[in-house]
Amino acid sequence: MPTVPAFDHIFVIVMENHSASQIIGSADAPFINELAASYGLAANYTAVSHPSLPNYLALTGGATFGLSTDCTGCFQNAPNIAVDRVGASGRPWRAYMESMPSPAFVGDAYPYMQKHDPFVYYDNIRTDPVQFANVVPYTQLAKDLSALDSTPSYGWITPNMIDDMHDGTVAQGDNWLSAAVPALLSSAAFTQRRSLLLITWDENDDSPGNEVATLVIAQGVPAGFKSQVPYNHYSLLRTIETAWGLAPLTANDAAATAMIDFFPGH
Repeated sequence: MPTVPAFDHIFVIVMENHSASQIIGSADAPFINELAASYGLAANYTAVSHPSLPNYLALTGGATFGLSTDCTGCFQNAPNIAVDRVGASGRPWRAYMESMPSPAFVGDAYPYMQKHDPFVYYDNIRTDPVQFANVVPYTQLAKDLSALDSTPSYGWITPNMIDDMHDGTVAQGDNWLSAAVPALLSSAAFTQRRSLLLITWDENDDSPGNEVATLVIAQGVPAGFKSQVPYNHYSLLRTIETAWGLAPLTANDAAATAMIDFFPGH
């Protein structure tokens, strides 16, 4: 039976506020559609809430924690994938935030916005200087990718408000990805090790169904594969947990289906 490979590195990129139908097949997103043709697409994937923040917390904490706004002071004393699962298993993690003014920054500094940085919200990251030092400006990523021993096992990437398509256009986001993704895929983590890149959108901006595009990029994913299995943000989290044998964080990710159909023959 297929399962999720025990990847050496897993990266997640989260884009913003577009439905799958606005991205897949769009002439404004040639690079994204090229990725979908070369790797895998979860074609029946939904976000779990509105607006941004609850979805980011779902992806990292396995719950929306009852939040329904992009609050900045609604910190959570809750376990998360970074510290309580990845870090606890002995694997390094790091979160890269485009346009963040400095490491371990709290608050907004447009075009960086805290609501798109879920790691700030967890008490055991924000109040622990050792852990919070792993939340860094995106400029650090190129340095970290330059060698395997500095590349984190779990890497999260949030583009800024222009490049993630929130305030910028689909074309601007596609252009940003056309530079960011090749930099990842050409790094030693992907050329010398078996690694996974997941690209999703936080939500579809209140259109019905909350369906978003999600790309699964790894060696061995059949080119052009489109999964019709119903997945959501908890499934993405469960996929990471399954790859590394990590316990679920909540009943939500425990009940979610890992995205195993992208990895036939494993």
